[in-house]
Amino acid sequence: MNFTTSDIGIAAYLQLKGINLIRCRRLDSGKFHFEFDDRLGECQALSLEFLNSEFCKFDNNVRNLKKVLFS
Repeated sequence: MNFTTSDIGIAAYLQLKGINLIRCRRLDSGKFHFEFDDRLGECQALSLEFLNSEFCKFDNNVRNLKKVLFS
């Protein structure tokens, strides 16, 4: 079974945790598409772990800084 997300922060966290990235691409809509091997069924729990972590706060700060730089 595979797990997909369009959130680059979650995708980076899953890679950090050793989950195998199968495919990544940018859709015609401009959204990202990341697909991970989720044979062990742990990606959903890791995604929630990310949202409650310091990594998520860091990711949000990076996004906010980019907005400041590009506005």
